[in-house]
Amino acid sequence: MAKASEVKSGNILRFNGELIQVEEFLHRTPGNLRAFYQARMRNIKSGKLVEYRFRTDEEVTICRVETNDYQYLYEDGEFLVVMDNSSFEQFNIPKSLFGDQIKFLKEGMNVVISFESDEPILAQTPQHVELEVTYTEPAVKGDTSTNALKYATVGADVEIKVPMFINQGDKVKVDTRTGEYIERVK
Repeated sequence: MAKASEVKSGNILRFNGELIQVEEFLHRTPGNLRAFYQARMRNIKSGKLVEYRFRTDEEVTICRVETNDYQYLYEDGEFLVVMDNSSFEQFNIPKSLFGDQIKFLKEGMNVVISFESDEPILAQTPQHVELEVTYTEPAVKGDTSTNALKYATVGADVEIKVPMFINQGDKVKVDTRTGEYIERVK
């Protein structure tokens, strides 16, 4: 158990039986009242935002989280099999931890996974991936107004918006968090 004064932004706490990640943690001293800590936290499993005021001497449980790089090997039902790059040990990670980013995942790609007492709690793909355009309509001459975009299919049936000059077979860099086109890769 730790005091509330030892908590920092980014910590993962066990709060009301749930795992939450601290997004913002501010010390407040309002006028002649007692000081407190105002925390904005996000539930790891549900994504729900929680706000709470901690007394300065209140005890909290800061979880010990281990974060490592792993290599994505293959899909196995509702799980993804990943391998530790140093020990070559394999783990089954629930697909739900990756959220919408899972559609950009390719075999052999490095991912970051956080464990809390042998239970995977967070999973992240790289911020940017390079994918090949498998299908897009050809650009029509005269259809080049400023910042004109068209739909393109990349990777495994993922549709994104790309500029008109992108053709089928080109490689593009995509932001995995938003699914937006960044640039064409040479």
